[in-house]
Amino acid sequence: MRTAIPVLLASLCLALALPADDNAPNAGDEIQVRQLERAWNEAEARRDVSAISSLVDDTLAYTDYDGSFLNKQEYLESVTKSQLEPDHLYDEGLAVTVYGNAAVATGVYRETGKARGKAYVHRARFTDVWIKHGTWRCVASQSTLIDKR
Repeated sequence: MRTAIPVLLASLCLALALPADDNAPNAGDEIQVRQLERAWNEAEARRDVSAISSLVDDTLAYTDYDGSFLNKQEYLESVTKSQLEPDHLYDEGLAVTVYGNAAVATGVYRETGKARGKAYVHRARFTDVWIKHGTWRCVASQSTLIDKR
């Protein structure tokens, strides 16, 4: 028993002396990804391709709710050429889980606006994958329309 206490104390001291894991998630990263998700919604509603481009990685893999698969350039072009004219795009629920330098954002968004002069409402579930290399960038995004039942 007497030798167990010094070994325990030595182990505790060693554990406290080790550097913290630089990839450990923190609340600041979660908040930042939440803010980036909201900034993306605002930029897409304004069709601000420059702002969107700064949020998504060059390797973006984007699967839209209609099943189309787009790279970054194709996605940015789809934003500018869309016949949809959104007036609001906001999340109805957003969860972010950070895994070191990666984060997964999931939730539901609602988009309202006009398409060819007629009002529309889209609700969709989404999953976005973010990677942090200096700054957070979305590398993959997928959305699925929710039935209007």
